[in-house]
Amino acid sequence: MTERQGIPLVSLQTAANVNEGTVLLNAIDAIPPIKRPRGRPRRRPAKLHADKAYHGRARRDALRRRHITPRIARPGVDASTHLGRHRWVVERTFAWLHRNRRLLVRYERRDDIRAAFLHLGCALICWSFCSDDFC
Repeated sequence: MTERQGIPLVSLQTAANVNEGTVLLNAIDAIPPIKRPRGRPRRRPAKLHADKAYHGRARRDALRRRHITPRIARPGVDASTHLGRHRWVVERTFAWLHRNRRLLVRYERRDDIRAAFLHLGCALICWSFCSDDFC
């Protein structure tokens, strides 16, 4: 899960045969507090843009209960190109992660080592944003 500019907020690792929609709420709950200049830290985003893989009435209702506006494409109703304006940010973040060869091809057998490399890759992306006078 990324924010608007592509900085990773949450990275979860699952098996290859797990549907992405089943871990959506786990990813939402894993978002750390976002620091703001004043007031309480914001815990969750205001909107969530997702593709058709996350479609489902139960997921939409769960997001609304968390006060998040779902922007999820509906199969047969919304065109795939409509959400592309927002989805390319996530795809670009995947491309940044795949610059690290160990994340592109899985060499490790142990999940904890793979998760460590995933978190390290996300940290490198965050660091590159900070080094570009973004912070």
